Amino acid sequence: MRNVTSALLATVLLAAAPAIAQAQSTGDAEAGRRVFNQCRACHIIDNNGRNAVGPNLFGVVGRRAASIESFRYSANMRELGASGHVWTVDNLRAYITNPKAVVPQGIMSFPGLRNETQLNDLLAFLQTQH
Repeated sequence: MRNVTSALLATVLLAAAPAIAQAQSTGDAEAGRRVFNQCRACHIIDNNGRNAVGPNLFGVVGRRAASIESFRYSANMRELGASGHVWTVDNLRAYITNPKAVVPQGIMSFPGLRNETQLNDLLAFLQTQH
């Protein structure tokens, strides 16, 4: 009986794994708005088109890297954009976690956001800004 119960439990857990993973990666956009305060030192997120020290992040999800004409990107970031790199949620996750791993000679001085909950919340917030 124990083997049947263990097998049943394993089957249920395997079936639920995608939903559990989705729940873990889904963030709280309102909490992400607060996490974005860390980014405000260099970035704005406004539909007015102007930039700050860093590029305006309004509409960043789905945008090609280095595509804001009025912003002066590093050569490394321009190369990334020229290669067709698009800021998907997964690409933003990698970049925000460790910017230098994605753009080694980029000029962004942010060391990265390693807290998974804050990262998920920030990504949820960025997805609402379009």
